[in-house]
Amino acid sequence: MNENQISKMSRRRFLSAVPAVASVPLLGHGVASALPAGNGGASAASAGNRVGAAALAINGGKPVRATPLDTACPGTQFYDDMEETGAAHAVETHSLFRWYGAPGHGNPRNVAEFEQAFAKVIGVKYVLGVTSGTGALHCALTALGVGPGDEVILPAWTWYACYNAILLTGALPVFAETDDSFEIDPEDLEKKITPHTKAVMVVHLYGAPANMDAIMDVARRRNIKVLEDCAQCAGGKYKGKRVGSIGDIGAFSFQLHKTITSGEGGAVVTNDPKLFERAVRFHDLGLLRPPTKAALGESSMPAGFTGTNYRMNEMVGAVMGAQLKKLDTILDALRQRARGVRERVGELPGIKMRPHNDPEGEVGVAVAMIMPDEKQRDIFVAAMKAENVVMTPPSAAVVLTVAPYIEQKVAPHPAWPTFNTPRGKEIRYGAECCPRTLDLFNRSATLTVGPKYGPGELDDIVAAITKVHQGLFA
Repeated sequence: MNENQISKMSRRRFLSAVPAVASVPLLGHGVASALPAGNGGASAASAGNRVGAAALAINGGKPVRATPLDTACPGTQFYDDMEETGAAHAVETHSLFRWYGAPGHGNPRNVAEFEQAFAKVIGVKYVLGVTSGTGALHCALTALGVGPGDEVILPAWTWYACYNAILLTGALPVFAETDDSFEIDPEDLEKKITPHTKAVMVVHLYGAPANMDAIMDVARRRNIKVLEDCAQCAGGKYKGKRVGSIGDIGAFSFQLHKTITSGEGGAVVTNDPKLFERAVRFHDLGLLRPPTKAALGESSMPAGFTGTNYRMNEMVGAVMGAQLKKLDTILDALRQRARGVRERVGELPGIKMRPHNDPEGEVGVAVAMIMPDEKQRDIFVAAMKAENVVMTPPSAAVVLTVAPYIEQKVAPHPAWPTFNTPRGKEIRYGAECCPRTLDLFNRSATLTVGPKYGPGELDDIVAAITKVHQGLFA
């Protein structure tokens, strides 16, 4: 929206379109006017006197914090002797392989116990521990029967592993727009369905659930399968149900940055015994080991299956078993802190807080904001960094449609089936593929919230956001 457009609008209409934002001044010596605090929450409104742009740290003023606020990975902050004892036991008993230990040294138990415990937490019948979240996605897609000639719809804003896993099956990735919740837009999802659509990959991004009611309605009416990617939302809920338990199959990641972590690792979850067997066989050379046979009963695939090796090892299983016991503690800590920050800055004019499909069920790993345009977002982010409270453009997920190798449709081999069908040759990615998502991404910013931040650190976050807002927004 330019100045001429604004001048033609009534003040009431303009405030409705872009609440209380007339402009964002450039951060130079010429900007020194004091700006009001606006009508923010109690903390924001009482944060202090009017702040001029010259007082901002980026313009030479004193920063809110003397040193940057640490945003270390949440799960690692809760490591203690529980993780160490379990991993050490696997080494001491020479039992690092999940199916059997070295002769005379006992039997492995960590992965199996983690799977059983995780199934209870998520509320599903079956869990399979694997090597990574990418491996979990690959196993889940294969379990669903996704392959050459099929299409899988995924959000344009997500992580590379989502696209790559679809490509590795030989299927065609089809991007859908995301909405202001940063999740796949159910309306655009339905528009992207074709007779070749086999599944939709729903990604619960930045610790918040997607609109699963609307997505499941579309999927059931249009007869497509639902894969939930819960990599960034372990423990999150949608209307009382844990994410991963709502669709046909779910995938989790336990990589270093995740809510609970073993450095690497992942899991596939489902209530469907056939999907579980296919995932198990694919993750382990096509085999079905005795413990899984006992759990499943009669095999649905007597002829066997071709598989890879995505087996979780016992050291990872031990660490994840310990981390899982702490999941609710970590979630409570994250939610309390993130919600507290959002409540205190959530009504600052000119900034829209990311809406949630289930505010009670989101994990609380970040505070996310949507600005009127990319320039204002970039200025705000730079000013926050100078205050030593680091806010960034969205990370841990990107708009994949503009990644060069995706836009150019690079495949593992020239004969790879994905882009050699008429539909594959026809499809185009790039900036024009999902323009609403790209615009939303470029106007958004995220601030990671640590699960062990104390009152002083939370006050610093609120003070920095309020200060920067007052110094920039007229």
